[in-house]
Amino acid sequence: MLNQTLQIICLKDTNYEDILTLQRKLRDKRIAGKINDCLLLVTHQPVFTLGKRGKYDNLLVPLDQLKQANIPIYEVERGGDITYHGPGQLVIYPIIDLKNYKRDLRGFVDKLQSAVLTLLTEYYNISAHKEDGTHTGVWVEKNKIAAIGLSLRKWVTMHGMAFNINTDLSYFNMIVPCGLVNRGVTSIKQLTGNEVDFDIILKAFAKNFCHELGCNGKFIALENIE
Repeated sequence: MLNQTLQIICLKDTNYEDILTLQRKLRDKRIAGKINDCLLLVTHQPVFTLGKRGKYDNLLVPLDQLKQANIPIYEVERGGDITYHGPGQLVIYPIIDLKNYKRDLRGFVDKLQSAVLTLLTEYYNISAHKEDGTHTGVWVEKNKIAAIGLSLRKWVTMHGMAFNINTDLSYFNMIVPCGLVNRGVTSIKQLTGNEVDFDIILKAFAKNFCHELGCNGKFIALENIE
């Protein structure tokens, strides 16, 4: 039976490894039916992650340079290639049982993208698009503003989407983002020329995503997940 309330947890300035461990715990509990669907809205300290199809060839700097800069890199079970997470970027981790959503992974990805597209149009008059049948994510011309890489186990999702808001885009010069040559990245700040109120974006995304899912959203503390 579809749970009509999505539990939303905000965690800022987090260590990636801690959130990765938390996601796996929550996914396993969701599979076991011990908790309801939840959504983690997170900001990370600088980190690079490499998906299942990722290639170290798309890392453009030596690993030693990352180590000296204290920037870790993790190989993880999501789809996609290499990407960056860091301050000013909203990282969205849905722990959601798709058995309640017709087991439709493609449709679920579309809902994530649509939540961002609506936000960009309504709040910033930014014309963005999705590339159906080619690349996932949300694009402004040839530049990606939101990247998606999910993992699925027994129809429960993990990992998710990274949305560039006030992100320092210079970190992307250290990689071939998502392994796509001749494509770039952008952010709301770069497109508008202004620092964006992060909390407004966070709440607007949560509202739009819940609308896409057809459920209610409830912001809760991590310890209150049920």
